[in-house]
Amino acid sequence: MLKLDPVLVDSVTGGLLCGIDVDGGPTTEQLLVLKAIVSHLWERPDLEVGSVPHISARELANILTDENARTMFHELHLALETCRHPQSLAQVAAVQEYADALEVDGDDLEIFRDLMSSGVEAAAQDYKRFLTIDMLDRSEPSLSETKVDALHPETQLAEKLGAFSEYGPGTLGRAYLSFYERFGLSLPGIDLSLNNHFFVAHDMTHTIAGLSTTPAAEIALSAFQFAMNNNRINRAAFLASLVAHEAGFALPPHLSSGETGLLLDPPAAQLLGQELRRGSQCRKDFSLVDHFALAPLLLSDVRSEFGVGAPVDPLDGHHWW
Repeated sequence: MLKLDPVLVDSVTGGLLCGIDVDGGPTTEQLLVLKAIVSHLWERPDLEVGSVPHISARELANILTDENARTMFHELHLALETCRHPQSLAQVAAVQEYADALEVDGDDLEIFRDLMSSGVEAAAQDYKRFLTIDMLDRSEPSLSETKVDALHPETQLAEKLGAFSEYGPGTLGRAYLSFYERFGLSLPGIDLSLNNHFFVAHDMTHTIAGLSTTPAAEIALSAFQFAMNNNRINRAAFLASLVAHEAGFALPPHLSSGETGLLLDPPAAQLLGQELRRGSQCRKDFSLVDHFALAPLLLSDVRSEFGVGAPVDPLDGHHWW
């Protein structure tokens, strides 16, 4: 969970502001997203983020001694980095400076360094290698021993998922099937794919969190996961989504196109902040549990067990609640 001592909010905000104050200052989108983070995740809507005193990388390293707080800062700085269009050497260097001072390392540093030094193609290849590992790490745990045949669909998996229809109304299993019907998606296993096991876990997470499949909701879902559990796998999920849906220079294989500057839309930025807050309020991470074991249970009971609260606005077009 993302927890920050209230006395540190001004300092962390000052570090984030300083870390995007390059090339003439933060962009409108960066300030919009920073404001959404501060207002919702840390519940400080009163804070005028544009006028908070700057905190340098060295100063912040002396203030933030907790590893969780340091990785949280880095991931939020990364999110703001992806919100600069076009990307710049100065912005990439600023993220690297803070990461070095906080002793944080990650795939994002290499991807964005290569984006600026070697171009989009090199960065896209970095992302492809990263995504191969990321999607494997985020696959359904109960399917870890099931071999994937690259030449044939997984009909047994599709049948196993289809059997969720035998569970009663209101169960997670029924809701999961309704998710696919609602958004016009094929059940994992029906089509030939190496990522079926990933989509079982990913779409179960969609269903439990109650988020739809809009691009803004995909970013928000990865932010929710990161806030729910600040571990390596969820940080990678956040990076994967930001590159595909905000930076837009590389895509996972199941997407035909990406977005750039999505979070410049105020409702999308607000959604990001709100879902960071909602994820941070969860008691446990449900993204990589045995979802087949949970499928017979009432969805309301599953949400209660993990502490999943209702969205701020379930009817905003980005939720499925």
